[in-house]
Amino acid sequence: MDRKGDFVIAEDKLYQQFVERFQAQPQVFARAPGRVNILGEHVDYNDGVVLPMAIDREVGIIARKIELPEVHLIALDLSEEVVFTFQSIFERKDKSGKPLPRWALYPAGVAWVLLQKQLDVSGIQAVYSSSIPIGAGLSSSAAVEVAFATLWSAFGGWQIEPMKLAQDCQKAENEFVGVACGLLDQFSSVCGVEGHVLFFDTRSLEWMPLRFFEDCMIVIADSRVERSLASSDYNERRATCEEAVRMLQRYIPTLKSLRDISPVEFAAYREFLPPVVQRRAEHVVKEIARVYSAVTALRNNDRRAFGALMYASHYSLRDDYNVSHPNLDIMVEIAKQLSGCYGARLTGAGFGGCTVNMVDQSVVSQFVEQLDQLYTNRTSIKGQVFAVTASQGASWKFV
Repeated sequence: MDRKGDFVIAEDKLYQQFVERFQAQPQVFARAPGRVNILGEHVDYNDGVVLPMAIDREVGIIARKIELPEVHLIALDLSEEVVFTFQSIFERKDKSGKPLPRWALYPAGVAWVLLQKQLDVSGIQAVYSSSIPIGAGLSSSAAVEVAFATLWSAFGGWQIEPMKLAQDCQKAENEFVGVACGLLDQFSSVCGVEGHVLFFDTRSLEWMPLRFFEDCMIVIADSRVERSLASSDYNERRATCEEAVRMLQRYIPTLKSLRDISPVEFAAYREFLPPVVQRRAEHVVKEIARVYSAVTALRNNDRRAFGALMYASHYSLRDDYNVSHPNLDIMVEIAKQLSGCYGARLTGAGFGGCTVNMVDQSVVSQFVEQLDQLYTNRTSIKGQVFAVTASQGASWKFV
């Protein structure tokens, strides 16, 4: 099933647009993929382990180096452009002194971080585009950051260890854009391995690629319900987890985070927690255990066990962590009844956004069509359902 044309950025189109706009030949093409989290939700701020996958939807940039200390960007999908200098970005302004548009904060933030590290960051003219749906929880912003960092490393002739590059891009989003994201998104975009999921330990930053089931595909279903995760909801979940740790430390003094308590230990002490704290903590403790069980299922080539863990994750996110949405529950319910679906669950922060489904490769087209139609029938909302494959991480080449 070849779907490459639907997903991968049309490099020739970017090339043509660049020549038309700048009347010059570009020199480098850089790309970075989006990501989907297969298992391990709301555990990253509890020092947990996760199973993301870089996907074959990506950001592509075509660019040339210029001698001026400025950046001229064209965002093809938005039909917008901006010029900023390496001086003006420290005030988050463009060359003319106007505030940078929000979309430009991501590449500008990367330049801001790299300049502070005193790396060679060249002036560029660039045209870029994305095949990652915006606002669907597939890390389009992280892919933009990683693609530009990769581009500047190509022009500057320097290399940064992959995890450090991911952390630099995370810093750009945290401190320049002002979004308090974890490292998961940038890590996945930098370190993706074709045909593999990534086991990532958010505490130690150790990771390893694990071969995904060769006869299965991941299908992403965008509910088209805009994610309404208010910062207060996120902060409340995080604070409740911290409260659980403080209360459990009376019984386990060495406990540093919910990562440090096993499901068996938690079962013994859960009764000492108030009901809401108990449910929130239970999700985190069991979700981390589910990720370890999923690694075993992958190594044993056990699709049914892996899929069952995905369903269990969804029910836990719905009932214990309370971050689902009725439309996400409908998506999972429909998927579970369709032929060839091993597992389904919400992915990302919740309260809207997407579900992720593991489907037998032989029925993927049929599954996509049926889930799309049945979801519309139930909700009167036209979702977006599409299959993805595990992609390699960011890369660049001369053009």
